[in-house]
Amino acid sequence: MKPELALLSQKLNQVLIGKDSSVQLCLVALLAKGHILIEDIPGIGKTTLAQGLARLLDLSFQRIQFTADLLPSDILGVAVYRAREEQFQFMPGPIFSSIVLADEINRATPRTQSALLEAMQERQVSIEGKTYQLSEPFLVIATQNPVEHYGTYPLPDSQLDRFLLSFNLGYPEEKSELEILKTRIYAQNLNQLSPVLNKEQVLFLQAEVEKVRIDDSLLEYILKILQMTRTHPQILLGASPRAGLGLKQASKAFAFLEGRDFVVPDDVKRMSIPVLRHRLVSRQAGFEFEKKNQQIEALIQEILENLPVPI
Repeated sequence: MKPELALLSQKLNQVLIGKDSSVQLCLVALLAKGHILIEDIPGIGKTTLAQGLARLLDLSFQRIQFTADLLPSDILGVAVYRAREEQFQFMPGPIFSSIVLADEINRATPRTQSALLEAMQERQVSIEGKTYQLSEPFLVIATQNPVEHYGTYPLPDSQLDRFLLSFNLGYPEEKSELEILKTRIYAQNLNQLSPVLNKEQVLFLQAEVEKVRIDDSLLEYILKILQMTRTHPQILLGASPRAGLGLKQASKAFAFLEGRDFVVPDDVKRMSIPVLRHRLVSRQAGFEFEKKNQQIEALIQEILENLPVPI
């Protein structure tokens, strides 16, 4: 791993104690120019993760609390008429920050959800016939509560497909939680952070990820994984071509984090579950998030175990 990325990971692990793998996945999404969906309960550290990353990268940060009465204009911005100038002036919304935490995204109406997710995909916003480019780099970390269902609007499968990665933070291990209780609180840790990278360096690292080589045999391996999700008898909805592109990009970013300029089969296998878990629909899955995710992860693992690895 490059020294600057190792330092970034180390500092982020100091504020999100005991969550090394989650920190690693966040860095993968950042380097791969993707977005993250976290399904977890309140108080686990989702906001801390997003704020810590923004501070360490010296990037702008906004948190949007999604509610049933949130409007698309509350996210994207609005054109306000200025009588003195006799013209409209665009007032940008929080989506114009580099790192955006969309908290409890499933509490907003489908119309508002769609406005955010389209902006994520296009990386631009159109208001009153004018197009405004979003910040670069641009990372959305969306969360949804897997426990509460009253007053929520589940994201449709077509919208879930726009997220590069999905994972759970989960409760900290006993040792890590004891350290949190003994020594510090999240807010104090955040205040101690200082930037280790800047915007230009992040953009440079993203460009370097694009140069990571992936052999044709590994592209065929990714294709076979996709095809097996589509033909598996226990999977109702398989992976889309967008999922394949995401798996390729995430594998390149993971290889880059590991200090390599080429992808190996283990990179693809390591990224398969976080890239695919939110995109697949099991025939047996009920409405419980935890049960659904466990079933899907087990099916993905089964596919990986039964599929020969290219040599």
